[in-house]
Order: sequence, then structure tokens, then C-alpha cells
Amino acid sequence: MSASLNPAALRRLLGEWHLGAAPAYRELAAVVRLLVLDGRVALDTALPSERALSEVLGVSRTTVTAAYALLREEGFLSSGQGLRGRTRIPRPTPMGPASLNRPGSTPANNLAGTPRHKTAALEFATPGLAAPGLATSDGLIDLAHASQPASGEVVHRAFAAALTELPALLPGFGYDAIGLLPLREAVAARYTAAGAPTTADQILVTSGAQHALNIIIRALAGRQDRVLVEHPSYPNALDAIRATGCRAIPVAFTSLHDAGTHPGAGAAGSPGNSPALAWDMPALRTAMMQQRPKMAYVVPDFHNPTGQLMPDTQRRQLVRMAADAGTVLVVDETLRALNLDGAVTTPVAAFSHAVVTIGSLSKSHWAGLRTGWIRASEAMIQRFAAARSSLDLGGPIMEQLAAAHLVRALDEPLPARLGALRDSRAALLELLAGHLPDWQTERPSGGLSVWCRLPAPVSTALTVIAPEFGIRLAAGPRFGVGGAFERYLRVPFSLPPAQLETAVLALRSAQDRLRATPQLRRTLKPAPAVAIA
Repeated sequence: MSASLNPAALRRLLGEWHLGAAPAYRELAAVVRLLVLDGRVALDTALPSERALSEVLGVSRTTVTAAYALLREEGFLSSGQGLRGRTRIPRPTPMGPASLNRPGSTPANNLAGTPRHKTAALEFATPGLAAPGLATSDGLIDLAHASQPASGEVVHRAFAAALTELPALLPGFGYDAIGLLPLREAVAARYTAAGAPTTADQILVTSGAQHALNIIIRALAGRQDRVLVEHPSYPNALDAIRATGCRAIPVAFTSLHDAGTHPGAGAAGSPGNSPALAWDMPALRTAMMQQRPKMAYVVPDFHNPTGQLMPDTQRRQLVRMAADAGTVLVVDETLRALNLDGAVTTPVAAFSHAVVTIGSLSKSHWAGLRTGWIRASEAMIQRFAAARSSLDLGGPIMEQLAAAHLVRALDEPLPARLGALRDSRAALLELLAGHLPDWQTERPSGGLSVWCRLPAPVSTALTVIAPEFGIRLAAGPRFGVGGAFERYLRVPFSLPPAQLETAVLALRSAQDRLRATPQLRRTLKPAPAVAIA
């Protein structure tokens, strides 16, 4: 059955949409467009009627009619005689989405007449356009993705070695739903060395962590089943849960102190690292025991997006909670290797054989490798392999051969990469403290990003206008359920310091633009200029 969105739900997702920077219908269309592109409004969802939405938003029906007309012209809303329009993605053309090639319908014309290459909100997450990297194909600095460039020489050497090993496998069929034995042995050895004894039969190789999560959900949960998640959480995990018809049960982090008042609080640019957020263990237990979710998806190692690291005491508690509730605990460890401060924790799998773990080379080496894995009991691995058969018949052989070399020498590229990330983390925190002093930040002890609390609920508004200033963002609500986190923005430090400086200056300019709008003038107070040494 196709989904529909009621007016109150859409209003909640829109947030502070009318800023006065452009005609109201253009601003409304721009935010709805972003909601569709970043997945907060699913495709083929019926939007509210013009009359109902205008009443809830407190605007004229003409404004909503014009916004819907603009979305239809751009290809983001279906047409119909008297029917509610349904969301969709414009059909691509050789030059990109169809709407970009029609006169009068480019983002440049929709957002105050700025140049097209600077108003690429339309292109965010559109299939076939720029992939994440240091800069997108349209020249924007990409802050929407927290990923690193490849560890070039190491990756190249691994593929060169794999090429010499490939001929020995060519007489076979090439299908292997579990994965190549050398890679599974290498991954198992890493877990064993970390304190979680593992055999190759407990590993299933996947095409990345997202593929692994999709297999796990398909095997463990069905439509309307409950899946517990942290709140905020990884957006693609939330998307996978929604796509399978499961119900996400969000459990919020708890605040340990008011920002900057707790002894040793990690203010922006300071050496302190006392987290303002932490896992709310009583709330997790209550949710598990009352809701009895089929599975729980957690990121205990440098959590995405908050950067928090769960201590071993809480890891043990979490394992016991899941066992008591009959919930399968799924642990995402894709960021575990990015331990910038040398914190010592134990893999959650070491505390229980029932834990299911997801791993990947995407964050430590390169997202282009598309190689990940699942670690679980042998019986569970067989269950996942059976569920996988409807998705694919196995992964690429060359990539697995190369990945085996990379896993065996996992520590080789890490020192240099971690050193560069430490420099970028320090640079980003200093830049934020200097240019955006009203943003509250915490110094993460690992991972790739900083979770920033904004002075006003303007995350979506910043994301919409960010391309005008040369940057691409992922709005805070992408990391939540039901429109939460409009006061938050994830800013990655995976870019070099020079690009981070350009990006933070662009963020400052975008916020200054919002400050100039009548609706936010009283909320966003002028920030003092602070020199950066």
C-alpha cells in the first residue's frame, strides 16, 4: 500500500521553512525537495492536499498551490486531476535530472536567482550525480559524507597481489554466498586477537556494511516488527529499517551536563573530552523490556553521528538487556579502527556469542572497496546466507582477494591516516570555536565527525541554502526519526584543514544569511568575529 503524509507530519518535517529569503512558495518547494532527496519523505508518498497544508502552515492556499506546481514542473511531484501528488525523483537525462535542463526550473531560478552551480540542493543524493569526495563534480565541498580518500599505495598494492592470485580461482564458478575463505580467515583472526575468539565459519563477507545490515534485517525482522535504534542514529540504517517495513524504536542519548559547565567539558578546540551525551542505559532497558524488539542496532564505537564511545561496563549491560528481552543485538563496528586517542574497549562480541557484528573496510581504507562482513554464531551465519540468496549470489572475487591482504595488514596504513585525522579534528574544532562560537561541540575521541548543536532549529534551512555558499550538508533530521534534530548538524573532519577552513567560513556565511531573515533575526543573535591564530 502506498504511503501518505498528513499535514501535521509534514509540518514537523518542514521545521522553520519560511525564512523570508525568497518568495514563500519557493522556500516551501525547496525544503520539500530536500526532504524527498535526503529520504525523510519516501518516494511515492502522497503529500497533503493544498487546502489542508495551507491551514496547518498558516499560509494562503495560493502559496501551497504554487509550491506544488513548482515541484511538479521539476519532476518531484506527480501530476493528477484532483488527486494528491505523490513524491518522485526526476527522470535523469544525459545532462542530469530533467528538471535541471528546462528553462525556468533550475534551482538557480528557484532560490533567489543564484548561479546553478551554487544552488545544487536539488542534486543532493540524486542518483547518477556526484559521488562523495573532497569536492563534488559541481565544485561543492562535500560535508554530507563522512569518508576518506583511499589509502592509495596500500590499496593499489593489495589489488596488484590479488591479480596474481586470481588465475587459480578462474576454473571455479565464482559464486560464494559466504565469501572467500582467505578473507574470512583474516577477519576471524582480527576478532580473535581483539578478545572475541572467532572461526572463519562465523564470518559472512558482504558488499559493505549497508549490504550486511540489509541481510540481517531481512533474516531477523519482518513488516511491522520493532527495531530498537539509538537516537540519533546512522541515516542509512534508519532508511534500511523503514524500507523493510519495520518500526524503528528510538532511544535518546542522555545529557550528562550542560555544555561547558561540567568539569573537564570538551568545549570546541579544548583538550577536554568529557562527553555531554551518553547512552541512557535505564531507557534502553525499559524500551527493550516493554517493546520487545526483534533486534537492536547500535554503534558503540565512535557513534555516528555523536562520536561517543561506549565503555565496557555499559557494553556488558547492553548484552544482558538484549538477552533478557529476547532481542538480537546488532553492533556496527565500521568506525572502530578510527581510534584517534587510543581508548581501550572490548568488542561487544566478546561478551556474548549471540551478538551479531557488522564490520567494513569503508572507513579505515576506502568506501570504494565495498567490502564488509558479518560476524555471528555459525547457525546465524547460515541463516544470513539463506536470506542473502534473494539479494545476490555472492561478492566480487577480486575485491575479496584484495580485502584479504588489507585485513591481514590492517595496521599498516592506520598510523598515518589517524595522524591526519587528528590534525583535521583539531583544525575543525578550532575553526568552529573561532568562527561559529555559538555552536556547541564536543571533542570526539575517534570517528570522522563532530556533532554540533546549533543556536536555533535551522539545520534544514542551512542545508537548503548551503550550496549557494559552495558546500553540501546533511541536515540533522536525517539522523533521527520524526523530524528530530533540527538543532544539530554533523560536520565531518575527513577533509584537509585548508578545505575545512573554507567550509567553516561558508557555514558562517550561510548562518549570517539566515540571521538576516526576519523570522530568525530574534533567534539567531549576531556572533562576534574572533580571529584564528
